[in-house]
Parts: sequence; structure tokens; C-alpha cells
Amino acid sequence: MRKSRTVAAAIVVVSSLVAAVYAQGGEPTPAKLAYPAAPRDATVDTYFGTKVPVPYQWMENLNSPALQRWVGEENALTSSYLEKIPVRPWLEERLRQLWNYAKESTPEQVEGGRIFFSRNSGLQNQSVVYVADPGKAAPRALLDPNTLSPDGSVALLGYEASPRGLMLAYELSQGGSDWVTIHVRDVATGKDLPDVIRWVKFSGVSWTEDGKGFFYSRYPEAPAGKAISQRVIDQKLYYHRLGSPQSADTPIYARPDLPEWVIDGAVSHDGRYLFIYLRNGTASENELFYADLGNPKSPEIGGAIKPLFTKNDAMYQVVGHEGTTLFLWTSLAAPKGKIVAASLANPDPAGWRVLVPEGEGVIRGATMADGRILLNVQIAATSRLALYGTDGKPAGVVALPGLGSVAGLSARRDSSTIYYGFTSFLVPASVLRYDVASGKSEPFFKPDVAFDASPYEETQVFYPSKDGTRIPMFIVARKGVKLDGNNPTLLYAYGGFDITITPAFAPWLPAWLELGGVYAVANLRGGGEFGEAWHRAGMLGHKQNVFDDFAWAAKYLIAEKYTSPKRLGIMGYSNGGLLVGASITQNPQLFGAAYAGAGVMDMLRYQKFSGGALWAPEYGTSSDEKAFRWLVAYSPLANVKQGTCYPPTIITTADHDDRVVPSHSYQFAAELQHAQGCVNPILIRVETKTSHGYMPTDKRIAQTADIDAFMAYNLGITAPPAAAETTAAPR
Repeated sequence: MRKSRTVAAAIVVVSSLVAAVYAQGGEPTPAKLAYPAAPRDATVDTYFGTKVPVPYQWMENLNSPALQRWVGEENALTSSYLEKIPVRPWLEERLRQLWNYAKESTPEQVEGGRIFFSRNSGLQNQSVVYVADPGKAAPRALLDPNTLSPDGSVALLGYEASPRGLMLAYELSQGGSDWVTIHVRDVATGKDLPDVIRWVKFSGVSWTEDGKGFFYSRYPEAPAGKAISQRVIDQKLYYHRLGSPQSADTPIYARPDLPEWVIDGAVSHDGRYLFIYLRNGTASENELFYADLGNPKSPEIGGAIKPLFTKNDAMYQVVGHEGTTLFLWTSLAAPKGKIVAASLANPDPAGWRVLVPEGEGVIRGATMADGRILLNVQIAATSRLALYGTDGKPAGVVALPGLGSVAGLSARRDSSTIYYGFTSFLVPASVLRYDVASGKSEPFFKPDVAFDASPYEETQVFYPSKDGTRIPMFIVARKGVKLDGNNPTLLYAYGGFDITITPAFAPWLPAWLELGGVYAVANLRGGGEFGEAWHRAGMLGHKQNVFDDFAWAAKYLIAEKYTSPKRLGIMGYSNGGLLVGASITQNPQLFGAAYAGAGVMDMLRYQKFSGGALWAPEYGTSSDEKAFRWLVAYSPLANVKQGTCYPPTIITTADHDDRVVPSHSYQFAAELQHAQGCVNPILIRVETKTSHGYMPTDKRIAQTADIDAFMAYNLGITAPPAAAETTAAPR
């Protein structure tokens, strides 16, 4: 966002600040930014006798002309501020260099050895889908989403090949919205079939073994103009037969008594069974049902649905089966996960046979490979891969290239080939091929990045949180970094939804290190780093533990003299954006700068929009008095205090974000700007034709340069590194 694209009034405001905001030598002068006017009204919400003022609730109307004007003026102010940061041009150029390397996904295997994978040559807005056959010299491009829209606004969000790879179902989205439309492409001809499936959200595609159709889940059509903010309920599972209109699709399963629960269907590896997962939003627990499809080559669609596990008391995931014996990955009486064998006819846990008991590591993934069970196990947020026989006996370990993360895993019960990705903070994601019979790995794809990682290192430390709990944290810095409290440091975390933050390469990180920065990632409670108990210690009424863990990570970095409060920046996205919002409202003096991306900032009304109600098992909702008390205590929007000096803060959101709707960020930015008690800038950057999890490469680079420039400048970096300090490896 280099150029202002909006109203002249905002440009006049910011142009008058050109000399005031940046003085000679790069030091900000004591002049507060003139923020665009955001009308405040007298709206008050009352919860169980407690009145909560909400003067910007009008911003929930995303189609409001007044809101659009305000967004335009805010973008103009943000652009003008960022364009004058001395390090910004260097950052954008360096990011283009770092981003410009080929990237490949872990291949998806189908019966017969055909593989599908995506590849980006470097700066393409979206990756291209390729198909390759055994023995063929080179893969061929099958689907190039870059041809669908010149600006990348039509996003390819996923694809799934039919059992023998004759067809490819793929999901397109406008602006990266969670709403997708499913199309089907003939792999041989590269042409699309007339089949089009609409109003799909939070659903995969699972083909029947005959390749003539697939299961998917959809919601009712949203009202006109309300697709982004409309609360989604009543998802249903359907079967679509190729060549028929969507209106003729067979309804398979619905739960009108549980309108906010999510339904997903998955066909077994041999096509015999349909497994149906029923989950209360984003909860870790699920219920499990199945249908016998009979002859996989001529499946019986619409047969009886039978229950397997219906107590909603644990996670139940089918790994595979042999006849009527199911192999399950479950958390029942095993918060870190275990693998069991269960009878399809009598699945009662009392009759289970434990194959892999709960151990030190957390099971984060399980699949079948060459008749064995392949586990992705994480120990303190780093990955291990291990094989077990269906009798539970160890059958080998897949040796990884180092301490890092498995980034993608592809295996089949009938294939001895395993593909897996590997990455760490300083190692870009590569793809390796492992042969089960020989026990050896070989490179399948290796990236070539213009960065020499040898001067840097990543370490893991453990620090005590407020209540004494030991929290792991990764620190990435130059070898021998001087611990004098002066290093500009970025602290990132997530802390929620059972999600583990593992070491992973990002193209912006080398540029930050070359600027002399330190990067830290704290593995807070609420995530999945140590299993379900760790998750539960940071959810619902225990959410404050997450914010305390983050604050004590900051205090550790300061105490160990990596940095100081004025040199410490915090970053988070989505639930991590909530983390940043709560952190600066609870501990505003602890940080020198903050970036909050697409954060859940209004914890009292989040459930009223889009898929927000699905998060209720994680957060609780304000309709419950007990939950209201803990939510109002930390909700960022409800805890902004007039006259407080908040750290320099940049907020980002997207106009098509229908997961965390942009009104969260709009209201929080307006409230912070109104309350700010000092000259520290509060900026918001709103991107167009993008969404919560999708952004084309050119916009991604521009936004990253803006965020990193803001953080660098406000943490004391006023000039780019000398040419000799840029560690580009020869290519």
C-alpha cells in the first residue's frame, strides 16, 4: 500500500505532518497524528446489569458509506506515514529478493503412483497445480489460478484428486473468502466439467472410490450483500454425482438440533466406508458416525448412518482399517493422544486394544503408509516421524534433516513411498521422499533462497510464567548476539485452539535478522504443544494464562538483556491478534511497538458474525453470565482506557475477511486512536480483495514491508544494513 487511493482531505492531513512526524535523523517529534474523524455515538450494551459503552458499533455495518470513507482516510494516513520510514524501500526490495525462490508443496499421491502438487516459481501471485505420472520426464501444469484474475482476487484455496487421479475437484474463492465454489477438471484434457458447487464453507471434498462423485458440506445461501458478516448455521453433508446439477445432490447427514456444529465426511482408503465427523465448532472433541457404502466400485449412497462415538468426550479420528477393525487416533484418557484398535461392530472403549500408548510427545497427525501406521509426533514443538505395525510394534523412524517441523505429510496404505516437508526458522521448506522398504530418505525438492543462514542460530529456552509454569520459547538471532538490552526484538505467539507454533521459515525473517533484529516465538498455553491439558489451561476461564505467559516471555527477554521495553515489539494474527490487543491494554508500558493482524478484538459480540459462533467452545460467549465476566475482563475493545499511553501500534485487516470480520479491527483502531494519551502512532491498514488466510504474493510483500518497516522504525532501526551485512548466498 504505497500510494494513497482515497479522499483528498486525508491527504491534506497527512501531508501537513511530513515534517512533523519525521525529524532529521529519523527521530519522531512530539506531535500526535491527526486521525480521521470517527463518529462516536451513545450506544450501550447491557450484560447481566453491567453497561458496556460501544460507541463504534455502527462499524459492524460493513456496507456503510461513512465506514468506507473512514477506511479510505485511515489507509491514506497509514500510507503517508509508512512511505517516509527510511528503511521501508530497502525492506521491500530485500523482501522481493527473499521471496523470489521456487516453492513446492508436499505431493498428494493417488492410486497408481500419479502425484499432484503445487509450485510457485517465486513471485507468482498464486501457486500452479501440477500433475506427474510415474516414469514421465516432467510434470505438467494442470491448473494455473493466476490466469483466473490479473490481480489474484480469485483465489485457489484447495484441491482434491479423485482416487486414480482422473479428476480434480478444486475450490475457488472471491478474495480468499472462506466461501468457496467447487469446480471439477478433467486431468487428461485440462478442461472443466460443467459441475459447479456453491455455498461451501469449512468443508473438504472426499471422493467415492468409483471416481463418479464426492461428499462435501455446505450452508444455506447467505442473504444478498451479507456473505461476509452473515452468521453461518445449519451445515449439511451432501453427495454430488458428476454430471448432475447441485440441486440434485443427495443429502447425507444433517443435525438441525445442533445448528452451530460442523459436519465433515471422509471416505475410507478402500472406499468401503463413509466416516462422518460431528464437531461443536472448533472444539477438540468430536462425535463419529459411519455408513457402509458396500461395493466401493458401485457405492450405495444414502445408506443408514450408524453411531460409533457420541458422547462428545474426546477426539476420535479414523487412521485406517483392516476389515472391520478400526485404527483410531484418540485423546480419550490420553490428552497427548494414543492409537487404538477398535471393532466396528462393537466400538466400546472397554474393548479397545492400545497399539501406541500416550507418550512423551503429542501425536499431531496419523495416517497409513505401506500397511503401517505413520505418526507425526511433536516434542516441545519440534517434530518426529515414526512408523508402527498394525500390531503396535515399532517399525522404524523417519530420520529428519534436523530439529524442526514436518511441513506436510503424504502417504498411502498401498504405497511404500512417503513424501514429507521439512522446515525450521533458518531452513526453507523442502520436500523429501522416504522409502518404507529401504528406510532411506532422498530429496524430492530443495529450495534455493538468497540468504546465508550460517551467521545465525535458533535456540530453545524455557522460562517461568506468572504462576511458575515452564513455557518453551524459540529465539533466533545472530550467533554471539550482544546481550546489552539494545537489540530490536520481535516476540510472536498464538496461544489458542490447540494449535502448535513450530519452527518454520518465513521470507521476511532473514531481512529482520540482517537489520540486527532478534526474533522470539513463545509456545503459550492454549496451544497444542503439550497436548489437550496444555490447551485447556489457556481456554475459556483460563484464557488469562495466555496473556500472562506472553507478558512473562517479554519479561524474560528483557531480564536476559536480549532487549528492553522500548526495543521490544509484539506480533500476532487472528487469535494472536487478540493476544496482542489484550497485551497492550493490560501491559501498555511493556512494549515498544505492536502489530495486531485480523484480531478478535470484540469478545462480547464475536459470536454474532460469520463463523464466530464456532469459537464458542474455546472462548465462551457473553450470553452466559459466568463467561461474560471473564470475557469483559480481557476483551481488547472493552478495556481501552482514555488517556493511556499505548505503544506504537499497527493493525491490519482485509475487506473480504469473513472469518474475523473487519469490524473487530475497525472498532479497536478507532477506540485506540480516540483514547491515545501520547504521541505514539495508532495506524490501521485495510487491504482489498483479500481475506483472513489468503493474499496474493505482490500484496503479501507490500503488506509485510509495511508492517516490518513500522515495527523496525518504532523499535529504533532508522537505516538499512550496510551492503556487507546482507547475507545473500550465491545462487
